[in-house]
Amino acid sequence: MSEQVLHYPIPNDAALEPPAEWAELRGGCPVARVTLPSGDQATLLTRYEDVKKVLADPRFTRLLNAPDAARLSATDDGGLFNSEMAAIIPDGGEGHQHWRRLVGKWFTAKRMTAMRPRMARIADTLVDELVERGAPADLKAGLGFPLPVYVICDMLGVPAADRDRFSYWSDTLLNLTRYGKEEIEAAQAEFFQYMSGHLAAKRAEPGDDLLSELIAAGGPEDGGLEDLQILVTGMALLVAGHETTANMIGKMVAMLLSDRSRWEALLADPSLIRTTVEESLRFDADSGFGLPRYLREETEVSGTYLPKGTTVVCSMAAANRDESVFADADRMDLTRSPNPHLAFGSGAHSCLGQALARTELQVVLEVLLRRLPTLELAVPVEELERVEGLAVGGLRTVPVRW
Repeated sequence: MSEQVLHYPIPNDAALEPPAEWAELRGGCPVARVTLPSGDQATLLTRYEDVKKVLADPRFTRLLNAPDAARLSATDDGGLFNSEMAAIIPDGGEGHQHWRRLVGKWFTAKRMTAMRPRMARIADTLVDELVERGAPADLKAGLGFPLPVYVICDMLGVPAADRDRFSYWSDTLLNLTRYGKEEIEAAQAEFFQYMSGHLAAKRAEPGDDLLSELIAAGGPEDGGLEDLQILVTGMALLVAGHETTANMIGKMVAMLLSDRSRWEALLADPSLIRTTVEESLRFDADSGFGLPRYLREETEVSGTYLPKGTTVVCSMAAANRDESVFADADRMDLTRSPNPHLAFGSGAHSCLGQALARTELQVVLEVLLRRLPTLELAVPVEELERVEGLAVGGLRTVPVRW
């Protein structure tokens, strides 16, 4: 492991390009010491096999609530990875698998296929509104953000009219640098109170939605979840179900429009949409912080001994550029197949909503190619700006015209 300690996240001015340090680290220092925004030290992994190995290892936990675990940010006494709420959903073993089985019924490929026509109708309506307002437009604000919010609100039986509140709450939960401790705690309390009221309404008047189904399954004695677990599941899905996909829609379209030949290839052959979505996920150089893991026992990674109590940050985005796994890794290849990227993690904690995210991204491309074939960036790619501080990577705006 190198004696040089990098600051992490690694700063990078180019919105769609990876920092040069990724390739250097993979080649010469795949297990690197880094300083987090909190000032605490952690270990950064950038090679594909190392990241996959640690993410899939059930001995390591996503919870950073041990006394010697690194804090991600200076205000991170609660926070996304070490709050009391984060610990309410079982982290491993049969408890976690049971939770995934109950919630995962709503994220099957069959259910996603059934939801596709409604997603397409929502996307068409949002494009109508974009066109009506006229170009240039911010694709992230006009399509990227509202589509996933409408979809996840439908799934949870939550009023989409409250989407601006969800946006603020999820930003405070996911932002590592923007908010102070008091503001974070207040937002969490508001969100918790909102979801408590929503669950009470669902008990009184159930609907055809995920939360109503979890309530109907009964408590732990009936093979269901505790009330608090249902509540936190709803909060987690609202945050994860819109923030990540909203940002990915904007980044995917920006990547495709930054090199016009990519968009033209899709127009010529829309059958490439599925592999294009997978390649966009792999190629994304701004996927955010990565996934932290706390090592509850010592392990060895790439010949480096990591003691018990180490906090590891797995950079899936860096791993997805690993030349030993992906030929021509720094080229966006819309036909790439197979494409075993790690954008959704690996193992027992891989993203539960990945089928939903994939479907939304595919639907967005289908609708945009059909409705706005002349779509292009309204600013030079050099002027695109990253959102700073978010655990989930994104662009501030995606200005387009057609």
